Amino acid sequence: MPQVVRPRIGALHGPPPATPLPHRFRSLADRESVEVLHRAARVLVASLSALTDRLVEALYAQEPGYRAAIESDRAEVWQEVHQSLRHNVGSLIQPREFREPAHRTSRWIGEIRAEQGVPLDAVLHAFRMGGAMVWQDLVDETARRDPDDVRLLVHVAADVWNFVDEHCGIVADAYRQAERRLSWRRENRQRLMVAALLDGTARIADLAEAAAMLGLPEHGRYAVLAVAAAPRGQRSTARPPLAPPAAVLDATVLWHPGPEAGFAILPLAGLPGELSALAAALDVPAGARAGIGSAVEGLAALGDARRLAETALRACPASGGTVLLDEHLPDALVVTSPTLAGALADRVLGPLDRLDPADRDVIVETLTAWLDTDGSAQRAGAKLYCHRNTVLNRLRRFEQLTGRCLTRPRDAVEVSLALAARRLLGT
Repeated sequence: MPQVVRPRIGALHGPPPATPLPHRFRSLADRESVEVLHRAARVLVASLSALTDRLVEALYAQEPGYRAAIESDRAEVWQEVHQSLRHNVGSLIQPREFREPAHRTSRWIGEIRAEQGVPLDAVLHAFRMGGAMVWQDLVDETARRDPDDVRLLVHVAADVWNFVDEHCGIVADAYRQAERRLSWRRENRQRLMVAALLDGTARIADLAEAAAMLGLPEHGRYAVLAVAAAPRGQRSTARPPLAPPAAVLDATVLWHPGPEAGFAILPLAGLPGELSALAAALDVPAGARAGIGSAVEGLAALGDARRLAETALRACPASGGTVLLDEHLPDALVVTSPTLAGALADRVLGPLDRLDPADRDVIVETLTAWLDTDGSAQRAGAKLYCHRNTVLNRLRRFEQLTGRCLTRPRDAVEVSLALAARRLLGT
């Protein structure tokens, strides 16, 4: 650039001296360059509508990101471009007067284009296209009036392009801030919608909107997974206590953390054994508890699905693990009526409480093993590392103490439910 400007300076002021040019001389050259810039910029201001027309056409032809916006509302885009050009070209002439309005306009454009979903690269490209068109018009107008002045105009080229870069930075910053606000609003609205669906408080009229917002079929098949943290002393530091288990990250569309448990909405394909396979594949942290409720139909039933998942969670042992509600319905009956379950446990197992605790625990352990092995004394003995006759003797003692007959179906059911109540409710 100095090589381009020097001949013009020499023509105006004679050959350059051997010593460095005084500061006063350089200021004179700057003023002259600025005057050339101002003359050309005033012509652009006078023909701003035509410049706006050309830029809008160029955007339509060269920037696909703006094409849809122009086709949707050309007048709105035209006004936006016209206002930006008016303030930006005005800033070249009267920077103090137009600087802040130009900044406001650039911020406004960045925000509305973010809201409209126009890519940031497209918005920045549009600003640079506008800067290039303004610069070319400044050069053309200066060349038309006096071709020699073009070399002086080049002296301010860096300032003009720094101005364009400054406004690209303003646009990008406003765009990203607006994008963060929009993302927060969208995520917050999704959280509220998911919470309403899981609470069962979503309005029927809102289900179609919820389906579109969440990307879920309104009438699909769903289940809900509930996960409760391990006791504080058992929590792993490798993963947050209420994070969704790793095995459902791909299948989990939405995860909703709560104060006591987190919930995942699981879309189902309706395949046989689908829930059982999912329960078997869950990667639940050690000591954490997980419950999967029965399948339901449609988003409107997700409130019921969440309550079923909570029931399954309550049926999960305190030591942790995963419970599929459909496979633990007797336990679910116990936890859904804790008062009645406690009364049943006291009635059936109460006589054992008069025994020595160690003696009582042996009988309860034997009963549990016998029930778990489908009433087989042989297999129960193998499980307990004792002879089958020992198992039978303990069972007979239980019958004598409680007056129950384990071969009578009704008594066997009551004993099974009473043991579940003791295990799950600690009664």
